[in-house]
Amino acid sequence: MAHVLKELPWDPKKVTCVSQQVVQWHHGTHHAGYVKKRNEIEEKIDKFDKAAANANYSDWGELKRRETFNASGIILHEIYWENMGGDGKHDMDAEIVKAIIHSFGSFEKWKEDFVATAKASLGWAILCWDPSDGKLHNFLVDFHNNGAVWGSVPLIAIDVFEHAYYHDYGPDRAKYIEAFLNNLDWAAINDRFRKNVPKH
Repeated sequence: MAHVLKELPWDPKKVTCVSQQVVQWHHGTHHAGYVKKRNEIEEKIDKFDKAAANANYSDWGELKRRETFNASGIILHEIYWENMGGDGKHDMDAEIVKAIIHSFGSFEKWKEDFVATAKASLGWAILCWDPSDGKLHNFLVDFHNNGAVWGSVPLIAIDVFEHAYYHDYGPDRAKYIEAFLNNLDWAAINDRFRKNVPKH
């Protein structure tokens, strides 16, 4: 089945961390581009002469590398959009907040770690649940498919590629990160945690 671009999950007026122009470009061009390319790549993979694959260079290798790049780009952008539309306020009794405090020591320490990770990354900072230790971690992901941990569950994803914020904030990435955190929908994040993290 062909992959499709999901519609934005909120009323545009609820998104305050980026302008509607940026949302339109980011969703309608960048995110849509990953959907289109993933479909094109999968069609080529289906028809490709796999006997030509080799480790030095082959079109097969490039197809497989870009398959994961575009697939991960779709997944991370869907989480990115789903994060938004809230007022940034969290319920201390929410399961996700309790898990954050358990893993980081306090909500404030998690936020400090997340902000630092977002400032340092080329592409993404992602709060994930890691099944190898049953804890939450902020992972630095320079590219969609680079920096992920196998089996981990992404819960919060912030896109820090320049196209996500430069039009609105210029080089002030810290201001964008803070605005993003203040626009988080913690009810949606808690719901994702409850549905996707076992034995929490």
